[in-house]
Amino acid sequence: MSFMTVSDSAARTPSGIAVSGVSRAFGSVFALLDATLTVPAGSVTALIGPNGSGKTTLLLMLATLLTPSTGTIRINGHDPVTEPERVRAIMGWMPDTLGSWPSLSARAALQTTGRMYRMTREQAAVRADELIALTDLDNFADRPSRVLSRGQKQRLSLARALVHSPGVLLLDEPASGLDPAARASLRQLLRRLAGDGTAILVSSHVLAELDEMADAAVFLADGRTASPEQVAAAGASARAWRIRSLDEAALERALAAAGVVGALVQVLGVDQLGTLVRVENEASAAALLHNLVLRGVPVCDFGPAVGNLEHTFLDLTRETGHGIAPNDSEATK
Repeated sequence: MSFMTVSDSAARTPSGIAVSGVSRAFGSVFALLDATLTVPAGSVTALIGPNGSGKTTLLLMLATLLTPSTGTIRINGHDPVTEPERVRAIMGWMPDTLGSWPSLSARAALQTTGRMYRMTREQAAVRADELIALTDLDNFADRPSRVLSRGQKQRLSLARALVHSPGVLLLDEPASGLDPAARASLRQLLRRLAGDGTAILVSSHVLAELDEMADAAVFLADGRTASPEQVAAAGASARAWRIRSLDEAALERALAAAGVVGALVQVLGVDQLGTLVRVENEASAAALLHNLVLRGVPVCDFGPAVGNLEHTFLDLTRETGHGIAPNDSEATK
């Protein structure tokens, strides 16, 4: 249910987030050097980077709370610098830590937030009830916010970001403090919102979780976003795969046999979770699995040792230590 009125002209503006060549300096120090990205409507995009990479600075600029030093930002076609009220009306913002009114219940906090978006009392009450159910806060809805756990406050923070049914959603570490069941519910909710047309940008250090919910990823380090070419090359590089067998001895013999492990596969060793091999590409992985099965090895688990996002990020940052190297065509800043 949406309580915001969208004009015909606004409905025709480009949907989602568009960032081009954005930087932000604090005095002589650049927190962000060159960020370029898009988040289309109806998608979930992961924002990935180490501490100090510029993620929070970028999110604050998207949320109209900081002004870029250079570059342009558009939120559903609107400029957050010159049209902050228009952007805030269509954007939901969930920071890593969102303060709550300690004496207000979750229900009262949501109703109050609804009133800030110019809903009537009746509309705000109805929307609060919807969001309490949506974020599984039913059992805690009428307790003062000060007694809520970290995970419950996170759910309340998400509910507050969704009060006005935004078309664009910014989430900074939304799963922090959530138990496994709540994390699964969050993933399902975000996919549902994306299916309804919302453009969602999620910043998180839990890359395995992002692997399960994101359609695309933006990699940021030392204030720069990686180019599509850099991301593609990193994602296609050799990686470690893990193999588990019901007969580990048979697996060891097969891997030692001539013809099973070729030039594109290297045995790295064994850990508590299985045998690790370095595989050049997916075609080599498929050939290795085929050979193991032909030799009668009862393979019960075969897959990358880390998720795609973690592998890509580690490869992107490996050569420079922490940063993403600028493109050859990029001017030196």
